Amino acid sequence: MTIKITSVILLSAFGMSASPLYAQEKPVEDPDSEVVPEVENSAAVFLEDYSDAFQENFFEGLKQKGIENYDRATHFFLKCKQLDASNRVVDHELAKMYLKTKQYPLAEEYALSAVTSAPENLWFTETLVRILATQGKSVEQIKNDLPFGSSEFKKNLAQIYFDRGRYEIALSILKETKHSPFISNLTSKINDSIAKQNVPTIKSPDALDNFESASNPLKDFKLKMQELMETDDFQQLQQISDEALESYPAQAYFYFAQGYALNRADQHQRAVETLEAGLDYLIDDASLENKIFQELVLGYTALDNAVKANMYLRKIKPGF
Repeated sequence: MTIKITSVILLSAFGMSASPLYAQEKPVEDPDSEVVPEVENSAAVFLEDYSDAFQENFFEGLKQKGIENYDRATHFFLKCKQLDASNRVVDHELAKMYLKTKQYPLAEEYALSAVTSAPENLWFTETLVRILATQGKSVEQIKNDLPFGSSEFKKNLAQIYFDRGRYEIALSILKETKHSPFISNLTSKINDSIAKQNVPTIKSPDALDNFESASNPLKDFKLKMQELMETDDFQQLQQISDEALESYPAQAYFYFAQGYALNRADQHQRAVETLEAGLDYLIDDASLENKIFQELVLGYTALDNAVKANMYLRKIKPGF
């Protein structure tokens, strides 16, 4: 029997939210974008063009990923890879699974495959950047392997680094990108952010190499949040974390701080949603991971969800 069902329905059945992998939104500030969200053709809403075996393995992989059984998920996605060796969506799923299981060279290999197959895909590029950051690598180190001939790729890459607060890297990428209203708009936003943080703009083409020596504009936010936690000023903590996340939406600590404040305001559903979102941006920080897990235990306990509370309780590592 052919499985003709939408990915959204199946994901809902497994208790997971729909992934941006299947409905990619271009940055909203891009005036060149005509369709938002842009639905990806190869694995969009329907998978009717794929064989029964491919669909069964793909959705079983999603199911196993949803229950955090990443080795099993990888097994099913590899079966999909055998059935369709060039499928970029499968490459992306494998990249994420190998990142979760800390097999970074394999994660990078599959992420590169996905990005080179679809350089315009924002989420493929976001995953690659996360994998590189986890290994302490930069895009400059693998520049020859990347589709820098694609203006969409460079625009996405600049947007990702801007969202991460890596302003000088974003500027250096934009300097190599053909002028457009989007480029002008993002360049202006980056320079404004640099000016607000009193971070000097790096003018040289070697911005990628020099970035690590620049000051860190995230430090003040973090110190302020720690101070508010110590003084139990949870209302102000929520306001500061909102402001921080607006400027830096890829910082796991800010999700933790906001979840911490929400739990103490008895907004437990919002707290667990925020904390779980923060886990997606966590990179090799066992101490922060434990803090997030502890808050998730608190939130799910308050929501009378013993299954989820116990799941996160078991994840807490001793000694951190």
